[in-house]
Formats: sequence, C-alpha cells, structure tokens
Amino acid sequence: MSGGDEELAKDLGLVSALAIGIGTMVGAGIFVLPGIAAREAGPIVVLSFLIGGSIAMINALSVSELGTAMPKAGGAYYYINRALGPLFGSISGMGDWMGLAFASAFYCIGFGGYLATLLDGVVLSVPVAGEIALLPTIVLGPLVLSDIQIGALIAGVAFVGVNYAGAKETGGIQTAIVTLLLGILTIFAIVGFFSFDWGTVTVDGGVAPLGYGEMLPGAALVFVSYLGYAKIATIGEELKNPGRNLPIAIIGSVAIVMVIYSILVGLMVGIIPYDQIDVDTPMSDVAGVIFEGNLGVIGITSITLAALLATASSANASILASARINFAMGRDKIVTDWLNEIHPKFATPYRSIAVTGGMILLFIVVLGGDLEILSKAASVLHLVVYALINAALIVFREADVPEYDPDFTVPFYPITPILGIVFSLGLIGFMDMIEIALSLLFVVGAVLWYGVYARHETDREGVLSNYILSRSEEMPDAAVSAATAAKPSGKRDFTVVVPVSNPRTESHLLSLGSVVAKANDGVVQAVHIVEVPDQTPLREGSEHIRRIDEESQRLMTRVRESTETLDVPVDIRTVVSHRSFEEVFNVARREQADTVVMGWGPGRPWTAGRAERPIDELTHDLPCDFLVLNDRGLETDRVLVPTAGGPDSDLSAEMARYMRDQLGSEITLLNVVDQGEKDDGEAFLTEWAEDRGLDDAAIRIDTTGDVEGAIATAARDHTMVIIGATERGLLSRLIGGSLAYGVVNEVECSVLLAERPTKRSLWDRLFGRRND
Repeated sequence: MSGGDEELAKDLGLVSALAIGIGTMVGAGIFVLPGIAAREAGPIVVLSFLIGGSIAMINALSVSELGTAMPKAGGAYYYINRALGPLFGSISGMGDWMGLAFASAFYCIGFGGYLATLLDGVVLSVPVAGEIALLPTIVLGPLVLSDIQIGALIAGVAFVGVNYAGAKETGGIQTAIVTLLLGILTIFAIVGFFSFDWGTVTVDGGVAPLGYGEMLPGAALVFVSYLGYAKIATIGEELKNPGRNLPIAIIGSVAIVMVIYSILVGLMVGIIPYDQIDVDTPMSDVAGVIFEGNLGVIGITSITLAALLATASSANASILASARINFAMGRDKIVTDWLNEIHPKFATPYRSIAVTGGMILLFIVVLGGDLEILSKAASVLHLVVYALINAALIVFREADVPEYDPDFTVPFYPITPILGIVFSLGLIGFMDMIEIALSLLFVVGAVLWYGVYARHETDREGVLSNYILSRSEEMPDAAVSAATAAKPSGKRDFTVVVPVSNPRTESHLLSLGSVVAKANDGVVQAVHIVEVPDQTPLREGSEHIRRIDEESQRLMTRVRESTETLDVPVDIRTVVSHRSFEEVFNVARREQADTVVMGWGPGRPWTAGRAERPIDELTHDLPCDFLVLNDRGLETDRVLVPTAGGPDSDLSAEMARYMRDQLGSEITLLNVVDQGEKDDGEAFLTEWAEDRGLDDAAIRIDTTGDVEGAIATAARDHTMVIIGATERGLLSRLIGGSLAYGVVNEVECSVLLAERPTKRSLWDRLFGRRND
C-alpha cells in the first residue's frame, strides 16, 4: 500500500488532553508572570488575568467547534488553511509555529530560573566562543550564557527528546506532572489564605494605584498564560473520541485555569506588596513568607519543585503542539514535505520535532535575557491566529460546506466569533511596539514565503476563494481579484476516488480506477464506506470503525495486493456515514477528486432506490467525473461505445482510449440511426472518432432506429459497454428508468455509465430534459 497522507495514532485520552491544556497554562501563568504583571497593572493584576481568560474562553468556543468538525493534526493551521486558503494558512501556520517556539523558549527560561534558585550558589555561567556571533543576533566579544539560560537549555533538550519518543509517553508524563502540581498548589493556597492581608492589597486606600487603565496592558502581557487550550486542538488527530473529548478538554481547561489564577494571584498580591514580588521566581518569594521556620525551607523547596514541574510541562506541551503544526504544513506542501516523515519506531514527525527544537534552543540563547519579549511575541502571533480561527468558523458556516458537521457548535453565532476577532486584534494594541514589530516580521515573512515557494507547491484551495470565484458575477471586483491573485498554482496529483462497500467483491473497481489514474499519472484513493443506522450517533459509529479499522485495513490491503493496479499509488481508508450515497459525494469533494469510480448493483447501500437520499446532493453540480460500473466481470478485450454525441460521450471516449492504451482493448463505436440515414451516421461517427483520438476504432452503424435493442444486440459480441449519460438526470437514469438503466439490465456483459459535470437546473438534473 502506498498513498498520500500519513495518519497519527490515536493515543491520547480526555485526562491527557486536559493535562496538556492545564499544564501549559498553569506553568506560565502562575510561576513566571505574576511578578512582572503585578508591576505592570498593580494589585488589580487579578483582573488582567480574568480579562485574558475571558478572551481565551470566547476563542476556545470557536476552537471547540472547529476541532470537533476536523480533528486533525495542526489544529488552528488546519482550520484556517481549509477555510481561508493556503495564503492565510501560511500566515497561521508560520505564526502559530513561531509563536509556540517563542512560548516554549519562554517556559524553558522560567524553568531555568527556578532551577537556579534550587541550586542556589552553583555557578552555571559558561562563556561561549566568539564564533557564536554568527547567530542572527550579532554580539561583539564573547557571549556569556546565564545560569538561567543554561537551565533553560537543559529543559529544552530534555523535552524535545521526550516528544521525539512519542505522544503516548508525552500524555502520560503530562498527566503525572499536572496531578502532582495541582496537589502542591492546593496546599499552597490553603496555607496562603491564612497569610492574606487586605491591607497589603490596598495602596493609599485604593486597589488601583497605577490606574484601572493598566488592566488591559496587563492582560496583553499575561495572555501567553492561556495558550494551552489551543494545543489540545493541535493534537486532535491523536485524541480518542474527539467529538466528545475535544470541547470538554478545551473549555474545561480554560475554566479550571481561570479559577486557579484568580485564587493564587489574588493571594500573592495580598501577601506581598505588588511592587515587591520577585520578577524571576514569584512563587518561591511568596512561599518564603507564608511558610515559617523549618517549614519555610520545605515550603520554598516544594514550591520550587512544583515550578520546575509546571514550567517543564508548559514547554513539553508546547513542543508537542508546535512540531505537529510543522507536520501539518509539510503535509499540505506549505513547507517542504521532508518534514512530513514519520519515524518508523516512534510514529512521530521526528524531523519536524527536531527542527522546532532547534528554533527553541536558538531563542533561548539569543532572546533568553528578556522574558517580556518572548512572552509578548508569543501572544501577538497567537492573537493573530485566533482572529483568523474565528474568521474561518464564519466562512465554514456561511459557505455551507457539506462535510462541515461539528459535534459542538458555538452559542450565539455569529456574535461569538465576531467578538473573538475584535477582542483578539484589539488586545494586540496594548502590546509594546518591539513585540508587535517582531511578530509582524514573521507574518510578512510568511506572506513572502507563500508567494515565493508555497503558492507553487501546494494544491489546496480554501473554501473562501472557491466561494468567491464560483460567484464572481455577484462579488465585488476587489474580492474576485484578491482571490484570483492568492490562488495556489501548485500541480495537484490527478486523483481517482474508488468508494467500495465490500472490499472482498469489488476489486474490479480498483483495477478500473487504476486504468484512469495511470493514464493521467495520478493516484487512487480507495475508500471503504461503512453505513450505520440513523439511530447510531456518528461518533459511536466512528468508535465502531476504529475497532474494526485494523481488520478493514488488512482486508483492503490484501485486495489491493491481489488487484492489477498498473503500479499506480493506492491509498486505503475507511469512513463511516449514515448516508453512504451522499458520502460518495462528500469524499469526492474532500479529496478534490478528478474522477469517481463506483459500483452499481445488489449489495451496495447506495442502490437502495430511495429518492430522498440523493436528492439533497443532486441540488449541487457533480463534483467531478463519475464512472458507475455494473460489474459482471472486468473483461476489457472488446469494448463497445454507443454514442450520439454530447459532453458525457466525450468521457466515454476518454475511457475507451484509456482501455485501449493501458489494456490493449479493441474498441467498437456504435451509432443508431433511422432507415436511410446510414451514410450520415457513418460520417458523424468517423469525424467524432477522429476528434477524440479513436480513429483506429471499428465503426458500426445500426439502422433499426431502436437504440436499446441495437445496443443489446451489439453487446453480445463485446465484453464491456461504455455508455455516456447524455442529458439524462442521474436520479432519472438510475432510479426512474432510462435508456442506460434498461441497457444495464438487458445486456450480459459489464456496463460502465459515464457522466461529466454540467450546469443544469434541479429539474433537469433530477428528471432530465424532454428531448433526452
């Protein structure tokens, strides 16, 4: 088996997902930032944390909806790329990737600070040779790394290694860290409550000596503390039962962490005056006050160890998420596919993890001396991404994408995503110019990267550009011009989708699909569609599919190995659906198929003949060419092609040409005319054959005027019949009875029905035209 996208194993449960979210946020928010933020906002820094958390909660609702609709590796990048297109996908992917790298470096620096406190008195400073000045920041003279930076480098190397080994190990470590961490913080809060003094909070009779206006700059500073919830969506492809677990983990982690921040930060400013809290190790500073005597040493040591665990878990979770964003971009050819390699033993995107780890270590060395730059740069990049996430949700909803079917939906749509956009971009205005400039540099770099490289490599088109270009006459000229300019120009593999309901009996469909793919240097997507009853929730159906997926994959692989596929790459997948007929259309759209090769006949759920099933899909144009095989044995020695012209007969001619070139088939063309019109029929057929590269085909003219009878008679001498759909509607042909439907039942050989997308009214598409 070969194929396109490689899938990540589903190893993470709800507890691990919550641990990743909580661990990332608590590590940054409570152990690193309170001292710096308190000096920014004063005692009302608690409100800064609450404001940042409220903005995060609004965005978390949108992330939850998108995540349950598309639980894929890459999270925000994946949603934005699919909705807004690869230009914005490049911005979000690069922004999220670099934002997480900044954040990971920030968390590692926090780890280094507490490690230095724990080792109090041990000199870790190490002079570095002058050639290090070749790094992006040029330093004159020797560069000296502080003890905090050395500790940060130790943390960075350790957690890059853990992530290299696999997500299951990462989730287990994260759960253990967070469980221990919450226990220590609970003890800290209980003891700290008895040391709280309201007089310490008030200054000159008020709680806002620096002014209430400083709440928002404070919120901008601490927003990096709430980046953890988005990491859960980023690992959605590895999450068990994402429809249920993803929104619980995302929303729950934000709510839990807001409560933790409110309690602990409130205690801190009530124990030590806001302008005296240590900016490097604030929790250890407070622990020294609330624990007295011998307990003081124990308390400080315990809190320092908790801080090491918390900042380590933050770095660990961020590296986990950032590497998978890089993996997702590689999968879409936004960055080189070299990054897309899965480790044969650990099943992780190891190259992506290694590259991300290198960036984190670089930031520690070059920018590790200024925590604010690292934290605010991470926040700005993520706020841009969150604004794009909310825009992506609106696009998916308004464009009415058929496959967009989330298990969770945001309340108060469209107000919620609009507020998410406004608040996210508005908070950037309270950052310092240096962080804004640094972050915008990466955004501009992402746009340039798209124009120079990604635009010519990727073949993914966004829902937004397709929506605009398909309605170009209704849209403003500026929107049409922008969508056209940003459209990717990369070469996409010609894709043939082959849906099967029973892999044991439908190997001929794979062979036929391979003929089409081989002729176009393309690939085959073999999709095993399993239908479940309406009463079964799809997420339960998905659980069932996961249980049988290994058996299904083995079965499909054996079918592929025993089938003549002409050395064409074949990717095998299993999907579950309530409506297998509609799912054929959904798969074709998702895979951007050029051709669908499907079976027709007993045993296939999409042949039930119920009009209400396909009617919704048929209100739209067919997504691509459709070939429907009534399989009585795939013998292609002598192929009959009846034709009277028309767009679908062009597809019939293509299929005949493919079979002739790939399989050595002998082609006979048939035209049925009335008595006395033989010469006209022969002239038409000769010209038609020459125009379509079939001038070597045998020509047969029937003058009985009985089209169905003539085809049935000629079919006795042939092993396959290919019939174009003319202008008959699909529903009319396959359910209501038509020429093609009659021929399918009349002849003894296999029949291939061919239909090419055309613009027709709903009535014509369902029932055909009077002159068909």
